[in-house]
Amino acid sequence: MAANKSQGRSFGLFLTGVTAACAGIAVMPGGLGIGLLIVGLVLLAAALAMFLKLKPLEGKPALGAQPAVMKLVGAALSAGGWIVALFGLHMTASVGGRLVIDLIGIAISLVGVVVILPSACNKNAIWKA
Repeated sequence: MAANKSQGRSFGLFLTGVTAACAGIAVMPGGLGIGLLIVGLVLLAAALAMFLKLKPLEGKPALGAQPAVMKLVGAALSAGGWIVALFGLHMTASVGGRLVIDLIGIAISLVGVVVILPSACNKNAIWKA
C-alpha cells in the first residue's frame, strides 16, 4: 500500500477520514452524524495536506514512455464492450439474444483489458531496455 512510513501514515489517516465521513452520512439526522461528518472531513483535509507534502520516491521509473494511442484503443475497447452489453439489453426481448449480445460485449471488453492494455504497457518496459 505504501512505500515508506509517511505514505502509510497519510493513507491510514485518509482511510480513517473516509470511514468517519461515511459513518456521519449514514447517521446524518442525529447530532452524532453531523459530528462524525465534520471529523471525517477534517481528517480528509489533513490527509490531503500530508499527501501534498510527500516527497516522490527516488529512482528510475518502472516504465518508460508508453504509446498513448494503444492505451486509448484499449480503454475505448473496454468502454465499448460495456456499452455493447448495456445497449444490447434493449435490442431484443429474448433471454437468449440478450445473453449472446452481453457475451459479445464482455469479449470486447476483455480484449481491451487483457490484450491491448498490457501490450501497451509492456511496449517500452524497463526490462526491455
